[in-house]
Amino acid sequence: MNKIIFNYLLKNFLKTFLVFVLVFYCFGVILNLFEEIEFFKNIDVNIFTPFILTSVFIPSMIIKILPFIIFLSSMWFMIKIRNNKDLLTLKVFGYSNFKILMTLAITSFFLGFLILFFINPITSSMSRYYEKTKSNFSKDIDHLVTFNRNGLWIKEKLKSKQRIISASKPEGLKLIDVKIFHIDKNSNLIEIINSKKANIKNNLWVLENVVIFKPVDGILKKEEFLNYEITSIYNYEKINNLFKNFDTMSFVDLAVNYSKLLDSGYSEPFLNQSLHSMLSMPFFLFLMTGLASILSMNTLKRSDNLKYIIIGLLITVIIFYFKDLSLALGQTNRIPLILSVWAPVIALSFFTLIGVLQINEK
Repeated sequence: MNKIIFNYLLKNFLKTFLVFVLVFYCFGVILNLFEEIEFFKNIDVNIFTPFILTSVFIPSMIIKILPFIIFLSSMWFMIKIRNNKDLLTLKVFGYSNFKILMTLAITSFFLGFLILFFINPITSSMSRYYEKTKSNFSKDIDHLVTFNRNGLWIKEKLKSKQRIISASKPEGLKLIDVKIFHIDKNSNLIEIINSKKANIKNNLWVLENVVIFKPVDGILKKEEFLNYEITSIYNYEKINNLFKNFDTMSFVDLAVNYSKLLDSGYSEPFLNQSLHSMLSMPFFLFLMTGLASILSMNTLKRSDNLKYIIIGLLITVIIFYFKDLSLALGQTNRIPLILSVWAPVIALSFFTLIGVLQINEK
């Protein structure tokens, strides 16, 4: 009998969760579709392109708000089985409120790991496709910055020429092995600037040990400078943000390529923060399910349902705000980055534990 009850809870809880995921997906598609249509309105593309990009963009957004979705679906499920008297039937067969809560919470916990290791790699690949496709159609081709296995690449339009910069990984406030190509409007090479290091001070780049090659009558003329200054719209913060952005990488990608990413110049503290942030998701789902179940079980009357749903929504907003605040404090070095990830989990655990101790078994 316990197996039958467990299967009933598992089946109906997952069904409710998937319905909520589908609702949020459709809602996200509707909102994002207008943005994509606006983006492509003056671009000659296939009519289905905005729909395709929208469909591959939304899943990554769903992953980010998964704790919110699991909270609402858990609350809806518990209120539903309470209102249709299924909760009383479960108690007749020995399932207490606490046992039901733990069944749902543990299901959410394992669901989190399933998503982390199997679904997240798929949504990350979809995000990379989305970013790559949008960048190909971007109108802002005068100023581009990207980072790949070959290093950092920057394209910058100046008044009468274009500048292309390549460099290897950053070291502190410096870029290493810098090469700068200045090209005129007719795509003719004006000069090549080679530098061992570039010190970036706001928008001023101070190049060290500089060798400049300029074509003069078909011959490259060489000039050497100890220091050489250029100005750029790209300051250290803009460049360094490239090495902190892991939005298109899955947990598996980060874990498997951890050493390679560090060697490529990615920020170790931010890499660790991203890994721990992703790893914390199953624990968040566990706690959000538990908290939602506790609130739902304390609704003694149907008239209380709306009140507790509103309370639940307010709680999730506060939790997400606290989570973002904690991450921001970590990124500004106010608290350790790892602590900034787990502090919301610890706080949520405390409140959930209080709720469990006061759970209504009636």
